[in-house]
Amino acid sequence: MPDNTPAHEACLRELAGLIERSTGEDGLHTTTIPALHFSRLSAPMPLPARGVQEAALCLIVQGAKRAILADEVYDYDASRFVVASVDLPVTAQVTQAAPDAPYLCLVLKLSPSTIAELVTEAESARAPLPPPSRGLCLAPSSVELLEAAIRLVKLLDAPQDIPLLAPLVEREILYRVLCSPQGAMLRHIGIADSQGQRVAKAIHWLRQHYAQPLRIDHIAREVHMSPSALHHHFKAVTAMSPLQYQKQLRLQEARRLMLSEVMDAASAGHRVGYESPSQFSREYSRMFGAPPLRDVERMRNPGQHESRPEPSVSRPVGDVAAGLRPGAQSPWLPAEERP
Repeated sequence: MPDNTPAHEACLRELAGLIERSTGEDGLHTTTIPALHFSRLSAPMPLPARGVQEAALCLIVQGAKRAILADEVYDYDASRFVVASVDLPVTAQVTQAAPDAPYLCLVLKLSPSTIAELVTEAESARAPLPPPSRGLCLAPSSVELLEAAIRLVKLLDAPQDIPLLAPLVEREILYRVLCSPQGAMLRHIGIADSQGQRVAKAIHWLRQHYAQPLRIDHIAREVHMSPSALHHHFKAVTAMSPLQYQKQLRLQEARRLMLSEVMDAASAGHRVGYESPSQFSREYSRMFGAPPLRDVERMRNPGQHESRPEPSVSRPVGDVAAGLRPGAQSPWLPAEERP
């Protein structure tokens, strides 16, 4: 259950104040702590945005958001944290934000090496490892987790202390998550040769080679799994098959190429691996709700088009909080705000 105690509310207010002071204006804000960044948005997004959520711990401390993974819908606010253990293609839309109460999100990139150390050293993090499950996990944030996040953000005012103290506080934050009921999902990426880590390697391979023809047997050999085991565990973690995952990467990158590099649709489709322009246009329309040229125009001029969600199945499963980066090469938020 969400923690609604006065101590929890006080931590959220303090953390929101620290992040608001560090950001000042809307957008993505990197910090002098390499693994830490913030996102801020002062109004709800008129349209959802697709992107790849990179492996990270995300804390929304003010505002609310909706994210969709495959056919699973997640609505979330400041009462919960989310962990993405692997890179996941998602659709996201900030739904609650205002100039006097902006959407604020803290994102801490995961360190597999630190997680591996904690799994080895911490007795409480060594519970039996279940089979790989969904790579997106949400849970109520505890006072202890928020207090550690506050200490990490406060280090931005003491840059001389960051090299020594930031890794220690990051380690504490990851420890809190590992010891939570949702820690099993995170432990998978810290245990060498676990099924979850093999899936993570397959995802990394796909992100590096998404424009190439997909050969499941080749990827399976790369990660030392049988094709059937890879398909089964991959879908358990990502909610989609390897082919569906590759398709999302391709289409998101094509969209980025047309928006950011002003590339025409045929060239963008060919660049990401489509040999047939008609197939590219058909799959693009199915994913984004409009043919490439019309979709790009809508993205460039959102105020001139009706605000409507992209075609997706709506199967609510809970609340999450995270940060999204746009395009197939980027953690989990729209171009306007990438936490």
